[in-house]
Amino acid sequence: MKPITAQIPIPSLPGASEQRPSLPGLSGLDWGILASTLLLALVGLATVHSATAEMPVDVDYLPRQAMWMGIGIVILLVALTVNYHSLIDFAVPVYLAGLVALVAVLAFGQGPGGTRSWLVVGGFRIGQPAEFAKLGTALLLARYLAGVNRRHLTLRQLAVAALIVAVPMGLIVLQPDLGSAAMFVPMAAGMALVAGVRLRLLVTAAVLVVLLGAGVWSFGMQGYQRQRVITFLAPESDPLGAGYQVRQSKIAVGSGGLTGKGYMQGTQSQLRFLPARHTDFIFAVLAEEWGFLGATAVLGLYALYIASALRVALRARDRGGILLVVGLVSVFAFHVVYNTAMVVGLLPITGIPLPFLSYGGSFTLVNFGATGLILAVDVQRYVNR
Repeated sequence: MKPITAQIPIPSLPGASEQRPSLPGLSGLDWGILASTLLLALVGLATVHSATAEMPVDVDYLPRQAMWMGIGIVILLVALTVNYHSLIDFAVPVYLAGLVALVAVLAFGQGPGGTRSWLVVGGFRIGQPAEFAKLGTALLLARYLAGVNRRHLTLRQLAVAALIVAVPMGLIVLQPDLGSAAMFVPMAAGMALVAGVRLRLLVTAAVLVVLLGAGVWSFGMQGYQRQRVITFLAPESDPLGAGYQVRQSKIAVGSGGLTGKGYMQGTQSQLRFLPARHTDFIFAVLAEEWGFLGATAVLGLYALYIASALRVALRARDRGGILLVVGLVSVFAFHVVYNTAMVVGLLPITGIPLPFLSYGGSFTLVNFGATGLILAVDVQRYVNR
């Protein structure tokens, strides 16, 4: 009996002697991705403004987020013009640079609650290396898996791919930032499935994930992180402590009703009941102000982005492009699914923001850069066919 496999047939990577494509026109650009990106960015700006209207004025949240989005659009356009094959060729130094930055943040980083997630130089926070390490890891995985000339990955090849992902994950766990570390899992899983994995190896990997999860629970999680999981399972056990965030978030979402309370009229956000309302819980602000219809419209934009990105992967011209797009869109989709499920109490609370909506510089720039790379794969599919 033939083994059950999880694989999508994909063409081979062009040979080293093939001429690299030059910049094509924009006739092949997937406008669904671009339109959803810009619309989500505009919704994000408006929601950040509403969520921070009653916050201390020592930080100009709206102008700062608008600045990050402006820079992000420039990065998107630059990434769109880049030959993604060249990026994949330079994946190793990009990946190593990300590891160096992650090591540096452990030594010099700062962050809330005793974490060390931000790299600080001369008193200035210059970014979150964990976000940029995602791109380097996706590039290196795409390069490695694209070079595998087999129908199915062997156990050794899976182990190498897992090691590529495990190194930055381990450094991020040490910060500690389990939310950012978890984002590498869907990236690796999506790319491995497309590259070709036998069913028995999937079962083995699932068992290893369970064992790893038990180890992380026992030795890798802080007390407050374990409390979040316990609170998720029984939120009524501590409604004013660890269960406060999810309780207030569910109140905000539920009180929005069908059409919402109106822009900047949400009581949970404007009266400061909802914590982290401009970052992790910004979707609760949106749902309270615009209701079920507004939240559904935003989720529709996310669905358009993801569906368009998957179309790009299906029609990409080579194995490396397919794998790169799958890795990037897997992380994007997991962010959306986990954040929205967390806001309504379906998953434990962790620091996973919502793409293009949540406030934050590094996260915003990486999302725009990843979008540019996806579009680059799309527009270059017509070159040198």
